[in-house]
Amino acid sequence: MSWGTELWDQFDNLEKHTQWGIDVLEKFIKFVKERTEIELSYAKQLRNLSKKYQPKKNSKEEEEYRYTSTRAFLATLNEMNDYAGQHEVISENMTSLITGELTRYVQELKQERKSHFHDGRKAQQHIETCWKQLEASKRRFERDCKEADRAQQYFEKMDADINVTKADVEKARQQAQLRHQMAEDSKAEYSSTLQKFNSEQHDHYYTHIPNIFQKIQEMEERRIVRIGESMKTFAEVDRQVIPIIGKCLDEITKAAESIDHKNDSQLVIEAFKSGFEPPGDIDFEDFTQPMKRTVSESSLSNSRGDGKSELKFGGKSKGKLWPFIKKNKSPKQQKEPLSHRFNEFMTSKPKIHCFRSLKRGQTQSLYIHKELMKRTLGTPTCAIEAREYVLSLKLGAGPEDFSHLPPEQRRKKLQQKVDELNKDIQKEMDQRDALTKMKDVYIKNPQMGDAASVDHRLAELGQNIEKLRLEAQKFEGWLAEVEGRLPMRNEQARRQSGLYEAQNTSAVNSCAQDRESSPDGSYTEEQSQETEMKVPATDFDDEFDDEEPLPTIGTCKALYTFEGQNEGTISVAEGEMLYVIEEDKGDGWTRIRRNEDEEGYVPTSYVEVYLDKNAKGLRVLGVKQAASSNSEEN
Repeated sequence: MSWGTELWDQFDNLEKHTQWGIDVLEKFIKFVKERTEIELSYAKQLRNLSKKYQPKKNSKEEEEYRYTSTRAFLATLNEMNDYAGQHEVISENMTSLITGELTRYVQELKQERKSHFHDGRKAQQHIETCWKQLEASKRRFERDCKEADRAQQYFEKMDADINVTKADVEKARQQAQLRHQMAEDSKAEYSSTLQKFNSEQHDHYYTHIPNIFQKIQEMEERRIVRIGESMKTFAEVDRQVIPIIGKCLDEITKAAESIDHKNDSQLVIEAFKSGFEPPGDIDFEDFTQPMKRTVSESSLSNSRGDGKSELKFGGKSKGKLWPFIKKNKSPKQQKEPLSHRFNEFMTSKPKIHCFRSLKRGQTQSLYIHKELMKRTLGTPTCAIEAREYVLSLKLGAGPEDFSHLPPEQRRKKLQQKVDELNKDIQKEMDQRDALTKMKDVYIKNPQMGDAASVDHRLAELGQNIEKLRLEAQKFEGWLAEVEGRLPMRNEQARRQSGLYEAQNTSAVNSCAQDRESSPDGSYTEEQSQETEMKVPATDFDDEFDDEEPLPTIGTCKALYTFEGQNEGTISVAEGEMLYVIEEDKGDGWTRIRRNEDEEGYVPTSYVEVYLDKNAKGLRVLGVKQAASSNSEEN
């Protein structure tokens, strides 16, 4: 079955059919191209979706991904990212294997088709030319035959006419013979042209056209095969990524199966455990004896014994008041819900009850009292503590030592900070070691570089390491304080707190009574004025009213040795690290401190100062001294 023999007279239809075939191929190319655009768009949307729900760096969301459920969700997001990558692979493969290849093939196909049909038209033009020559030869032969007949008839007529001269008759006879010769020539030419046309026509319909149509048929069949192969490739491209997509889905399933609800519950305990003990039972208060009201054991003051209470930081109260319980003035008064009291604490203005005098020398006493309240009643105990505690949880901000957090949470935060600082120290030390080796190489091989070029960087790394170590020691001291390895305060603070407790028991008791008698269970400004502390004048008061030591605002490193011989100066050795308590005020002197007993001025040019950004004093010094004193006692 050949187009050349079966469709020898369908040249125009074959031309239209082959053009339709090319249009179909271009339509398939356009379809694949739109499919690749869809795959790219889908992959882009999947990546944006995965990126949208990824945890932000250095944010609270990053901490939430320690739970197995959120880690499984993070794994799902990562797998979806890989899943999107496979759709990008589909798009790339379809573009290179189908769209690009078929586009080039279509161009080649158009050129081949154009060539074949050009040959077909040329053959048709040739046969048409032969046909025209045959027709011309035929008409000429017919015309010559007719003219020969007319010349013969004219000769016969002249020959029969007696009036015509012999010369005219001879002329007519010669003319007739000429016409007969021309007719014979035309006949021979016509016969030759006819034979030639028949031969050309046979070659045209049995040789040239079949060959051209056969080539066109082969071209069309190749086009059909090619589009079929492209469709197979279209399916294979998808099939090739199915194992990887299946692996992504298996990983998502594996992540889902790794969720451990028990582990997540334990993590919740570790995240929010405060370390406080639950409040104890509240003792019954007998109101039948109005003149001898019994104060509960869990209240601020204890009326048992001789009326003097000895509150200790290290002791645990037998019963702690729930932080947000409101006492009723009488049995008839209804209790307010816990949420109402909580809202009242959040919206009310902070009041410092019974401690309104905040002179410079009384700051530490106020701190001791607040610690006493915390350890007696739990955290928080009043509106100030409640609002600070809740706001710190909401805002995620607080002091550098995380003292606003419960003990367990504070310990975790401090441990995390210490680990981060140790990592930074190790990183800086690795860089310093690398530069030291480089310097040794430069010293041994001066042509490789200048050894002095790394000295500045080594000095910077040394300063950074020293800063980080001081910072780590500071946080380690706070961590030791939380874990109970070191005493919380030094002996002087404990003496001050003990004397303060003994002298102010009556004041605390009066504050507790005022709180019980207040309609809303809180202090008022008028009541606090009547219950101001009255501390007897003692030698301790004289010592306590003295100016507090200045807080440290940074550290410094001695660049040179300085012999402090004048009054107010302090001797330092080269390379010694000290604390800065007062900056240079333009006179060329900086006030520094070695310990609580040694402080003084040194020339500013003799030290290199590193000021803390928050200008907050270091508390490691007291911890170190307490640790050393304990080790000496042991």
